Amino acid sequence: MNVSDVESASTLYKVKFIITITLEISALFVSLLIIVFFVKHRGELKKMQNRSLLILFTINSVGLLTDMPMSIDFYYFQSVRFATADYCTWWTFTLFSFAVIGEFLMAVISIQRHFFIFQAHVFQNRRKRYIFYYLPLILSIVYPILFYIYSIFLVSCDGSQWDFTLPVCGFANCYFLYDATLTLFDYVFNNTVPLAVIFIANVVLIIRVVQQKRHRQQRFVWKKHRRMTIQLVCISSLYLIAWSPVIIDTLILNISPSPSLIQFHMNYVSEFPNLACYGLPWVYAGLLSEFKKWMWKRISPARIAVHTVQPV
Repeated sequence: MNVSDVESASTLYKVKFIITITLEISALFVSLLIIVFFVKHRGELKKMQNRSLLILFTINSVGLLTDMPMSIDFYYFQSVRFATADYCTWWTFTLFSFAVIGEFLMAVISIQRHFFIFQAHVFQNRRKRYIFYYLPLILSIVYPILFYIYSIFLVSCDGSQWDFTLPVCGFANCYFLYDATLTLFDYVFNNTVPLAVIFIANVVLIIRVVQQKRHRQQRFVWKKHRRMTIQLVCISSLYLIAWSPVIIDTLILNISPSPSLIQFHMNYVSEFPNLACYGLPWVYAGLLSEFKKWMWKRISPARIAVHTVQPV
């Protein structure tokens, strides 16, 4: 790079550092409040739909503590501080694993929400509960970890391919460089398919809920189901917004690659999935009605007291 490119990259990394450290601190703060809320209100975990979202939230919180700080560290020092192949391997493993686990969990939760709203009796049967509820959630966590253990640790090369001047060491994993089939599978099955499932499941859910309201208004528990639908759509929209640019831009790069597009992808588009990680605590907190009531009491006890005082 020439001098102007270096200065431009330096400025960009400084801006990214300010943005990411702000988002990281705020997301961790909200995550801590949510954890405290569930510790004090364990009854909320009796609802199975809350448990699955809590699993997603927990995985996201671990990602905030392990993966995101590595990006922040890079933007602060403007290079990979621990410039070794092992560090880059670990960075890409945690980044890819947490990202894909989040996608798969969101896809499974989107499908399960149909059962909670329209066929809740399915989960009353212990065998079906394990098959249709617990097993998909477990596989959504275990599969990505096993896939990236194989792809990143076992598909190896000499380690000289990493670029310590670029974020995530230039995403220079060996399987990206030397195994086109595995790379294509990763792109289609691990990224595109979950995103498509999330989108389709949410659209179909909205249509089904609206139809049920029209045809069975007297028996349909509209307020409860509307709340569950809005909760799912809001969280799913976060993942769709975060991942769609990456999926589309990656497809364009494969069809018509160019240095300018690659640089744009590295500098900007590749950051979009982080929005899901940083935004999930905020969206989740905003959708937990009991959490908002609990927070309101903590923030404004005097106002609550005034409202509870009865006139003489």
